[in-house]
Amino acid sequence: MKIVVAPDSYKGSLTAGEVAVSIERGIKRVFADAEVLKIPMADGGEGTVQSLVDGTGGEITKVNVKDPLMREVEAFYGILGDKKTAVIEMAAASGLPLLSEDERDPMKTTSYGTGQLIKNALDKGCRNIIIGIGGSATNDGGAGMIKALGAKLLDENGKDIGFGGGSLGKLSKIDITDMDARLKECSITAACDVDNPLCGPKGASHIFGPQKGADEEMVEILDRNLANYAGVIKRDLGTNIIDVPGAGAAGGLGGGLMAFLNAKLRNGIDIVIDVTGLDKKLKGAQLVITGEGMIDYQTAFGKTPYGVAKCAKKYGIPVIAIAGGIGQDADTLYQKGFDSIFSIVDKPMSLEQSMKDGSILLENAAERIMR
Repeated sequence: MKIVVAPDSYKGSLTAGEVAVSIERGIKRVFADAEVLKIPMADGGEGTVQSLVDGTGGEITKVNVKDPLMREVEAFYGILGDKKTAVIEMAAASGLPLLSEDERDPMKTTSYGTGQLIKNALDKGCRNIIIGIGGSATNDGGAGMIKALGAKLLDENGKDIGFGGGSLGKLSKIDITDMDARLKECSITAACDVDNPLCGPKGASHIFGPQKGADEEMVEILDRNLANYAGVIKRDLGTNIIDVPGAGAAGGLGGGLMAFLNAKLRNGIDIVIDVTGLDKKLKGAQLVITGEGMIDYQTAFGKTPYGVAKCAKKYGIPVIAIAGGIGQDADTLYQKGFDSIFSIVDKPMSLEQSMKDGSILLENAAERIMR
């Protein structure tokens, strides 16, 4: 019997790799001779670097960069097993979790540290770069990132405009003469699961600005500033990003990646499926087990288990999901490729207890399923 185990992480409890190992242990209690193929998965958000490093035999690289307020912080990214592909989570350098509640200010916060991670990956010889752009603390359109890579963003007097979304209103000229030449050799893909444009009522500032600390007045300023940024990009670089779906992701970083680095925006789970070779590895399997911390109706909005189930159904393979918890309208997933859904919880317990004992609970749940 061949069983493919392809879960996401259980955030705050176990990595995707650890989840897969626990499930395999439970399977082996019942079918000791089963061929279990473990494929740690992710959807482009938190945990993607670890999953792809685990799945390809790569390594985590740690590097000191600037955080969203230009303070020194230790961040990380992954170099995959091919030694040519880097996987970066922009949140590691420029994410909201790096700031306290009262430090959140998208007028000031910058994506500079994300650019430093890209530069470090170039130094290590990577020319294929995957960037997960969720969880940002910034609204600067990727301006900080591109400055870290050598571009100059200048005001009408030819001086640097400074950092943060509040500075983009001063932008008058973009000079990419000194931008890192190695970027021309690169293929860059951004994992992006939103289709918001750069500006307007559904743009970066209006939709995501408030969670990053922007009040109503700041939202209007940030939106105008991004529009100015897009106008200068169109004039100086010949690229129109203002209405492109996904340009507004991560405070406009999606648009900056497209304009400056010729990045392609793709759904995160689709990228991970390609990198891990999941599609080919499913062939000949009798069962697929996937899962994540909480499974509910939102799982069908491009999350890992849904991507895995869609893949498996192309081959008619049964799909079972194991979750830490089963949430609202999870039964709708039975029409979307899932054959059954199980919770790891086997008695009344707190969330803290289930997270602490996640490994053994997963093992036990997998055993019950196999029996």
